[in-house]
Amino acid sequence: MKPSLAKAENGTRNRKYKFSGHQTFAFRYGWLEKGVRGMLDKKDLFLRDDALVILGVGKNMVESIRHWCTVTQLIEEDTVTKKRSGAAHRVSSIGERLLGKDGWDPYLEDDASLWLIHWLLVSNPTICTTWQIAFSFFQRPDFTKREMVDYVAAFAEKQSVGVKASSLSRDIDCFVRTYTSANANTAKHAIAEEGFDCPLQELGLLQASPDGELYRFSIGAKSTLPSQVFGYALSGYFDAVHGTSNSMSVQECLYGLGSPGQAFKLDENTLIAHVEELDKITHHKVALDETAGLKQIFRREQMDALKLLESYYKREAHK
Repeated sequence: MKPSLAKAENGTRNRKYKFSGHQTFAFRYGWLEKGVRGMLDKKDLFLRDDALVILGVGKNMVESIRHWCTVTQLIEEDTVTKKRSGAAHRVSSIGERLLGKDGWDPYLEDDASLWLIHWLLVSNPTICTTWQIAFSFFQRPDFTKREMVDYVAAFAEKQSVGVKASSLSRDIDCFVRTYTSANANTAKHAIAEEGFDCPLQELGLLQASPDGELYRFSIGAKSTLPSQVFGYALSGYFDAVHGTSNSMSVQECLYGLGSPGQAFKLDENTLIAHVEELDKITHHKVALDETAGLKQIFRREQMDALKLLESYYKREAHK
């Protein structure tokens, strides 16, 4: 049985809700890299009057870059500095490991990094956005913009979060542009050269109908999603939902609220293939078991999720 909206409410009560902050811009090629490396060079980057000069973008885009770096968990609030001198942020551990000067993929050239950023965006434990609601709680395979606006509005109302209809409409427009190009026929290489579209469009997670009225999630195998990134997500999901428990059903991993199956829009066969690959990669720390017709995922030992990612990028670097 697929989770209900009522269950979704329980898992998000302690989170901050943001339905704006991106200034209507989906993040563009180079933005996350600029934000992370800019902050590594100047910790107070987003508090500086010359931030727009350093980043080489307009004022609204500076705010948008900060927003996107924050909701993708690449930068985080620095509570120590905040107490001394007001709001401040710092680069997170995953942000520095991925996009730092000597990071795993400092220019986001590997599609695996885009899958990782997508996961970080839709699994943010402190900030809930339309992106998270759409990929964690919305259970339908397709939608119109109007339907998604209504769904998110109902979700926000249940959480006693006030948001204007006009703001939500702009937010949903931005959500759609994150995953689909304004020109659905634009070739992948042309998207990259254009630079104005969002890199997450390359993941092919959302498809627009020819008339642009209906949007459908692409459910099934994802050829560019490595099992190591899936494993990183699975480890986080285990910790967030099950704590010390080391088993879950395949159906929960596929359809559970905030699950890797929902985030990556996988089908059962693809999810099982990733678990079986993880069994090999982790030397049997994760295993699949089927007893009495119930398929279960077992975590025999705690996975070091960051080392799992590191192993992928090291392997790719030596190819």
